[in-house]
Amino acid sequence: MIRPTIVLLALAVPAAAFAAAESYVIEPVHSQPMFEVQHMGGFSNQHGSFGKLSGKIMLDRAAKTGSIDVVIDTTSIRSFNDRLDTVLKGEDYFNVAKYPTMTFKSSKLIFDGDRLVGADGELTMLDVTKPVSLKVEGFMCGENPFNKKPMCGAEAAATIMRSEWGMKTGIPKSTSDQVRLTLPIEAYRE
Repeated sequence: MIRPTIVLLALAVPAAAFAAAESYVIEPVHSQPMFEVQHMGGFSNQHGSFGKLSGKIMLDRAAKTGSIDVVIDTTSIRSFNDRLDTVLKGEDYFNVAKYPTMTFKSSKLIFDGDRLVGADGELTMLDVTKPVSLKVEGFMCGENPFNKKPMCGAEAAATIMRSEWGMKTGIPKSTSDQVRLTLPIEAYRE
């Protein structure tokens, strides 16, 4: 009699914990990653984006835990200049023929009270994986006013040194080593 009770309790606890976690799918149209880098030693800041990504977010707001798994299609890079897009897709930068994606994965979400304020994870780019901490701002969840579906949104950002991933071309004469990455996210609950 004791053993079945222990087994039932062991099964009940994980099931209750799992029920609180919610799965969200990133909506790609409103979640396009952007980058900013200084050009020519600081004469200007150049901006660009990636037009395609996919991903999931697991979120347990009560337990203040979750995970993020984002895949960015590097072939979709846009600088709004065709010639520069070709350069950025080439071997000296994103080398999209060999590395058509980059990823961010996190299993450590950081909360301040009920607000998600950060995510510590790993960015893989050019087949190099390094730790990156994203700062999250504007986190909110609720019902989309148009389609009435439950969703969450935020903006996550980090500044990286691209040379740490092996992208060294043009440093420091033409473009800075320091790159600011920004990821606006809208995600619908599954």
